[in-house]
Amino acid sequence: MLQQVINILIVDDDLSLRKMLAFVLTKEGYRVQEAVNGVDALKKLKGRYFDLVISDIRMPDLNGIELLKKIKSHDQDLPVIMITAYAATNDAIEAMKLGAEDYITKPFNLDELKIIISKSLHKKNIERENVALKEKLSDKEKFENIVGADPKMHKIFELIDTIAQTDSTVLISGESGTGKELIARAIHSKSSRSAQKFISINCGALPENLLESELFGHKKGAFTDAYQDKEGLFESASRGTLFLDEISEMSQKMQVKILRAIQEKVIRRVGGNQEIQIDVRIITATNRDLVESMEKGEFRSDLYYRLNVISIKVPPLRERKDDIPILMQHFLQRYNKKFVKDIQGFEKKVLECFQNYNWPGNVRELENFVERGVALEKGSVISTDSLPSEVIYNLDTPAATGADWQIMLSRGDLDLTRYIDDISKSIIVRGLELNSGNIKKTAAALQINYRSLRYLIEKFNLKYHS
Repeated sequence: MLQQVINILIVDDDLSLRKMLAFVLTKEGYRVQEAVNGVDALKKLKGRYFDLVISDIRMPDLNGIELLKKIKSHDQDLPVIMITAYAATNDAIEAMKLGAEDYITKPFNLDELKIIISKSLHKKNIERENVALKEKLSDKEKFENIVGADPKMHKIFELIDTIAQTDSTVLISGESGTGKELIARAIHSKSSRSAQKFISINCGALPENLLESELFGHKKGAFTDAYQDKEGLFESASRGTLFLDEISEMSQKMQVKILRAIQEKVIRRVGGNQEIQIDVRIITATNRDLVESMEKGEFRSDLYYRLNVISIKVPPLRERKDDIPILMQHFLQRYNKKFVKDIQGFEKKVLECFQNYNWPGNVRELENFVERGVALEKGSVISTDSLPSEVIYNLDTPAATGADWQIMLSRGDLDLTRYIDDISKSIIVRGLELNSGNIKKTAAALQINYRSLRYLIEKFNLKYHS
């Protein structure tokens, strides 16, 4: 793999200092150009691309301050490090106000200069990567508030466009946190019903009697605390869309009532006899396998076939990992605005942690991590210090979630080598977490030698601080 060549321009009228810097930086692997003063520097900047400029402040013809102003007027993102005499630090402070990346005073320590150069280039690289992410987060990656560039998501977007104008029922399936309600809202937004209400209810969040009252309404006196007539959600969503989330959590009795409402387009309020005509599009969602639920007798087959006229399966985040950087940038913009912050992006290691994590909570979990990062971060980019331990140490193994070997053995699907690896990984992760990522302390706590632990850390692709 070819390594990127870094181009640095040194601007100084002092020949010996300029040559010395050029020699040192060339040995460090940088490609160096020299300019004898500010005017010469501007000529070279017009003809070539540079990653960094190092300029003296006191020079004839065009001094460093004026050169800095001209550079920043043409390329705000080009980092400039200023060199100044110890007695002229006021000039350096002025340069910093004008946008200089840093300054160093004569006589300077070469190691200190190397560190300043490295930090400046690292910051520029992070900024470049985050600008690329912002540019990628275009309308092409956004669809009715759903973010995704993965081909699987684009197929879903195309399907939404196709079905939106119909009144067919839609069943959206997928793990928790994948964005099923966002898809339901997108269907409504693109439909002829978009001017009317979109109403959502989680069918698993209420006991049967309350769910029935919420959906169908009730008559005064139908039950204790029914002090007046109440309109249900089927009526409230008239000419609009009713989204029934976690439909699999409904009781058999409620399933029958929902089936009748869909088939006959009429409902009765609890405690009432009058049939009320309804005109509402039904979209449902589940995180369970309804076919399996039917086979177990938990979900009615006649209702399933009524709901599953059009099926949309939302992929989990671990199957669309190319969307992770785009989602990170999307949520960064959202929480920068919410917390009135101006965090520019993410350290490269944060992206590596996110890409290696398995995302059991999917997009919702990623959003929570970014929100936490924006809330806690004190610097200009989100670092691993602002992330929870589970994403840093990749806590997503079966052993960590309590898989029972006896159950797997009885089923005949126990992979002993993998299971032992999972247990080892989980224990090492916890050890690293308890010892703040210190390998030596963790090895001592686990009573294994340092080299063995390093081997296992590399084998399991674990992340650690030290």
